[in-house]
Amino acid sequence: RFPRFAVPMRVLQLGPYPPPHGGVQSNLVAISTFLRRQGVPCAVINITRHRKLDSDEVYYPRTAFGLIQLLLRLDYDIIHLHVGGMLTPRLLGLALACTLPRDCKSVMTFHSGGYPTSDKAKSAGPNSLAGIVLRRFDGLIGVNPEIIRFFQRLGVSPNRTRLIHPHAFLPEEQPAPALPQTLASFFSAHNPVLISVGLLEPEYDLPLQIEALGQVRETFSSAGLVLIGSGSLEQDLRSKIRACPYAEHVLLCGDVPHATTMHAISRAHLMLRTTLYDGDAVSVREALHLGTPVIASDNGMRPAGVHLIPKSDLQALLHAIEDRFAQPASSKAASAGDDSNLQAVLDFYRELTDANRP
Repeated sequence: RFPRFAVPMRVLQLGPYPPPHGGVQSNLVAISTFLRRQGVPCAVINITRHRKLDSDEVYYPRTAFGLIQLLLRLDYDIIHLHVGGMLTPRLLGLALACTLPRDCKSVMTFHSGGYPTSDKAKSAGPNSLAGIVLRRFDGLIGVNPEIIRFFQRLGVSPNRTRLIHPHAFLPEEQPAPALPQTLASFFSAHNPVLISVGLLEPEYDLPLQIEALGQVRETFSSAGLVLIGSGSLEQDLRSKIRACPYAEHVLLCGDVPHATTMHAISRAHLMLRTTLYDGDAVSVREALHLGTPVIASDNGMRPAGVHLIPKSDLQALLHAIEDRFAQPASSKAASAGDDSNLQAVLDFYRELTDANRP
C-alpha cells in the first residue's frame, strides 16, 4: 500500500501494459515513468490477456474478480483507466467499476481513433449506456478533437474534459544487431524497401499498400514491401499477395521480436501507416526516432515529421512515396517530443484532487 502520510497523491492506472508495444501501452508507461520521476507513486493493473508475474507495482489479475480485489485493496487518490478501440459492454462495465469508489477521483483516457465516427458512436447520446457511464468520471481525456466532440455529444461537461495528445514512451531496447535470414535476404534483394508494422486487420488498409507497391515498382523496379504483424486477415492477405504478379516482392513476416522489428525499421527506406482509423502508433514514433521517414493517414494526432495523407487514397499515397524518394536521404533522427503532454496529465490530476481540499 502507498503510505497516506508520505505523499500528497497516489495514482493507479488500468490499461494494457507491454508487451506487446502499442500506442496505448506506450502512453500508459510514459505516464507511469513521468509520475515516478516527479515523486508521485504510481501502480498499474494490466487488463489484457498478456500476463506476467506481479512486480514493481505492476499487477496482472487473472480474473475480473481478481481485478476488483485489487481495486479494493490498493490505496490511490486517482484511478486512471486507458481505453482504446470500441466501447464494448465489457469495457463499459470496467469503466463503471472505476467510478464506484467515491474516496478517489476517476479519470479515463479514450485512445480510439475510430469509434467516435462509427455508427454506434454517432447514435449514442446522453441517455445511452456510454453516456451514463462516462459522465460518472471526474475527468475524461481525449487524444484528438473528434473524441472531445464525442464526449460533448454524451452530455459531458466541457470543464471535465481535456484534449491531451498521447506521449509515446520509446522502449530503451536497442535494435537487434542482425536480421534473421529471411528478412536479411529480402533487404539485400530489394531497394528501396517499404515497411509496415501493425495488426493484420481491416482498419490498417494493408491491401492499399500491396496495390501501391505494384505501381511503385514501375518506377523503382527493385522495390519491395515488408509487412510485420499478425491478425485475422493473414490468410486473406497471403491469397491477395499470391495473386499479384509481383508476389515475391512482398514479404508477410507475421509477428517478429521487437528488437528485430526495430532493426528492420531502421533498414527500411520508408514506413507506411495507412489506416482507416488509428490511435497513436508507437511504431511511427520509433521510425522517426530511428531516422526512417513515415507516410501515414491523417488521424489528427500524428507526431511532427510525418507526411500525412487522406485515408484510403491510393493516388495520395503514391504521390507521397514519389515525393519522399525525390528528396535526399537524411540520417538525422527526429525528436520524440517533450514532456508537456505528460505534465498536462499530472496538472489535471492535481486540479481534480485539489477541488476536494478545503
